[in-house]
Amino acid sequence: MNRLQEIARHLPAWARSGLGEARDTVRFLAGVAALWFAMTSVAFAFFYIPSESMQPTLEVGDRILVSKWAYGYSRHSLPLGLGDQLPDSWDGRLGWAVPERGDVVVLRDTRQSLTLIKRVIGLPGDEIAVHEGRLYINGNLIDRELVDVRSYRQHHGYPEVVEVAHYVETLPGGFTHEIYERGDRERLDEFGPVIVPADRIFLMGDNRDNSTDSRADGGPGFVPMSHVIGRAETVPFTFARCRTEPGLYCPSGRVWHWL
Repeated sequence: MNRLQEIARHLPAWARSGLGEARDTVRFLAGVAALWFAMTSVAFAFFYIPSESMQPTLEVGDRILVSKWAYGYSRHSLPLGLGDQLPDSWDGRLGWAVPERGDVVVLRDTRQSLTLIKRVIGLPGDEIAVHEGRLYINGNLIDRELVDVRSYRQHHGYPEVVEVAHYVETLPGGFTHEIYERGDRERLDEFGPVIVPADRIFLMGDNRDNSTDSRADGGPGFVPMSHVIGRAETVPFTFARCRTEPGLYCPSGRVWHWL
């Protein structure tokens, strides 16, 4: 009999009962934690959108459901940034798929110890360039169609109110998505051309002039596949997080907004 059992044997009945309940509660909570850890490592996880870099597709405050099994697993599949604590020698990948152009992916930027979300624009071997704000892939100008011009109040940054052109962009293969452009002569509107290396992807934010992405100094650069955490699937629900003001765009709440 160990010391704890010896002590428990001399406790009154009510205390022994309470100790047993506490032990059962700890076991239950440990089981729940283990199940959560397993599910968020290999199946699905929720991520919060803190910035405006993916507007208008994703708004500040959105919570997205990410499939971790979409492409494969690496140490960065572990939740809570635990993969950063493992040695770099573990930076391999058990993979069975490569993201498709147009996918929205969650990744770990190990240089900044940040979790980011961006859209896949370039795949291994692609030539990527931006000239006068227009995107070129493999020498071909990517089509965009103006939808409207809108103004909105930023959550962070200056000026408080910005005006953007709202386009629908069509990537090679026919995938369409929305983008914002403040103009075609902003700081990231001249870039490349560059060739995407093997086992790397090139990422951009949909809010093209407000995104620290693969174009930017200090951004994630060419992203190794082992740093991709998963594919963003949907915004299960979100509430409007801005007040209605005359002349300013305010996105409404959404339910099961698929990406």
